Amino acid sequence: MNKLLIVGTVAFDAIETPFGKTDKILGGAATYIGLSASFFNLQSAIVSVVGDDFPQEHLDLLTSKNIDISGIEIVKGGKTFFWSGLYHNDLNSRDTLVTELNVLADFQPKVPQNYKDADVVMLGNLHPLVQSSVLDQMEKKPKLVVLDTMNFWMDCALPELLEVIKRVDVITINDEEARQLSGEYSLVKAAAKIQDMGPKYVVIKKGEHGALLFHNREVFFAPALPLEDVFDPTGAGDTFAGGFSGFIAQSENISFNNMKNAIIYGSNLASFCVEKFGTERMETLSKAEVAIRLQQFKSLTQFDIEI
Repeated sequence: MNKLLIVGTVAFDAIETPFGKTDKILGGAATYIGLSASFFNLQSAIVSVVGDDFPQEHLDLLTSKNIDISGIEIVKGGKTFFWSGLYHNDLNSRDTLVTELNVLADFQPKVPQNYKDADVVMLGNLHPLVQSSVLDQMEKKPKLVVLDTMNFWMDCALPELLEVIKRVDVITINDEEARQLSGEYSLVKAAAKIQDMGPKYVVIKKGEHGALLFHNREVFFAPALPLEDVFDPTGAGDTFAGGFSGFIAQSENISFNNMKNAIIYGSNLASFCVEKFGTERMETLSKAEVAIRLQQFKSLTQFDIEI
């Protein structure tokens, strides 16, 4: 069975949207990636850090999804990373209210020995030096390395980010971040510039407007499924990344055509994530529900035309 190594935050979030608010709940990029990737036939492990304030029930949830948590360090006397955000009415923009790095500030990732030969490595949103450290620990070159990042690292750690970007095969960022990283407004030009930095594939996420996949001069667009209810977009991008990397790891096919399928699988899973607060929807989601909605995606994009 193929192996997926996931690196990222396991955290607490407090979220407020126009539809309600939560106290501290389970969050973190690696959490969403792991829950999403658990829908594929593969072995996965999370590398992260939490404090001893992190509830055992959250760790048990990850274990129940067949996620290896031996790479999650528990710091005695430490406090878990905490983020709080307020979403505006359109749910596309938000204000960060609180960011407490806590144990994440001194995080030194340790890749479990039996995952140093992982087929696919999914580098979730973290400091670029942490992402590079994980790649340094791999004993065998992964078949695919996927990196997710954000504008925060472009602002405060750009040289380190550019170094790790050279080492990855796929980068996933949103449209605003693609423009900032490349200095180009056109997403086609932005993707070309980012490919020149190292990645063979560039995935640009556009939220409720879908996602774009670029490879050389080839482009693929996947729409987002129109939803009746969107409660909380937190973790949708990470859920997308988990679906994308999980599908690739399961299928062992790294062609452009197969990545089109991975984009659809990622978009499909992300469409569930936004339906409830935090990880709530992903915790109870069934494979049958995933299959039904995948058929909806197919119907949404399938048509006959005479040329």
